Amino acid sequence: QVQLVESGGGLVQAGGSLRLSCAASGSIFSINAMGWYRQAPGKQREWVASITPGGSTNYADSVKGRFTISRDNAKNTVYLQMNSLRPEDTDVYLCNAVIASRPAYFMNYWGKGTLVTVSS
Repeated sequence: QVQLVESGGGLVQAGGSLRLSCAASGSIFSINAMGWYRQAPGKQREWVASITPGGSTNYADSVKGRFTISRDNAKNTVYLQMNSLRPEDTDVYLCNAVIASRPAYFMNYWGKGTLVTVSS
């Protein structure tokens, strides 16, 4: 069984920074893409950023230039450095990863989320 556990959320003033972490654990053979999404109550889940095993990154236009995604493959962990935070960045941030528990058997996993609140 595979688990994703996020940490690092909290309350921050507009213009501030936070760093989110997401650690994968359990029966892991390999990890493909990892990423971050965010979701407000009653709204659709929104993709924020993703990173390949080799380190190639992609960002939503709304966070480009402010957020940086990175990963530590040895620790099975993905990070999201969030700078210049805005009140509209307030959301529950969820970690996503494509993980194989055995060769060529990849499945999509989600964490439970961590709340980020940005005050104006």
